Formats: sequence, C-alpha cells, structure tokens
Amino acid sequence: MIRLWTPWRMAFIQGEKPHECIFCTKPAEQNDRANYILYRGQYCFIILNAYPYTSGHLMVVPYAHKPSLEDLDSAATTEMMELTKRAIVALRKAERPEAFNVGINIGRAAGAGIADHVHLHVVPRWAGDNNFMPVVGNARLLPEFLESTYDKLLAAGIADPPPAASGPSPTGT
Repeated sequence: MIRLWTPWRMAFIQGEKPHECIFCTKPAEQNDRANYILYRGQYCFIILNAYPYTSGHLMVVPYAHKPSLEDLDSAATTEMMELTKRAIVALRKAERPEAFNVGINIGRAAGAGIADHVHLHVVPRWAGDNNFMPVVGNARLLPEFLESTYDKLLAAGIADPPPAASGPSPTGT
C-alpha cells in the first residue's frame, strides 16, 4: 500500500481559525506574494486559494466585507466578473486546463468556508482530476507548489494592465 501524507491539511482542520476575516486582513497587509494576491482591482482582488481543489484554484474577492452577492454594489459585481474573465485567460495560458468550474457558495449550508465575506471560485479542471483520493484518502493531489502556480500566473499576465475597452461605449456611441 502506498501512503500519501498531507499534514498541512490536519493543521488547518484542527488549528485555531482566525477571528478576523482573512479576505479583509490579507489585502491590508500589503504583502501580496506571501498572501498569494495576484491582482488588485478597484473593488475586488484575485487570490490563490491556499487550500485548493486543483492547481490554479483562484478566488475573486470584493474588498467590501459583505456576506452575499446582492449586498455588493454594481461596480463591485461588474469588476468581479471582469476579474473572473482575467483569471480564466491567465489560467488557460499558464495551466492549460480543459474546463472550469466558476461559482459562489453563499452561506454555510451552501459550502461557504468563509460565509461572512462573499467570494467567487475559479477552479481549473482536467479530465480525471477528480480521482479516488478525495473520496478514499480524503486528500487532494496537487502537482505543484502554490508559489510555482503564483509565478506562472504572473508570467501569464494576470497582473498586466487591462486591455483597452472595445465595443460600444456605455452611452451606446
């Protein structure tokens, strides 16, 4: 029998959880690399998930500490979608996934690990990536360290200035 150990998961499971919101404290620390913050927008930021489902699992998080999507203003929700597109473009280039799961878990019953601060997950997927390990071994197999994923996404342009707007202007002209 082969044994695969993931001791960092037990530290997370059994460890004391921070009393403050990590989605509020991490951006305030101004230490983006250590906190895996890849991009800062005006209303939202992109961060690597420290406990990812797959390599490249990102989250798009508004700066506003709100529990649900409908609590955000239009500017934040619009930027959330634009940053989701930015994340997908960079992930396609850096990780070459076959597909994506994009979603928001609103409330604990829906699976939100941090229910008081809404955030959107962008999970790159590959055929066969959901193997027996999560079911039998209660472990996830990730082929690269978070730091490597972080560097690949920066190299893929996730933090580059946004492209010039195209299409009709907001006034329709």
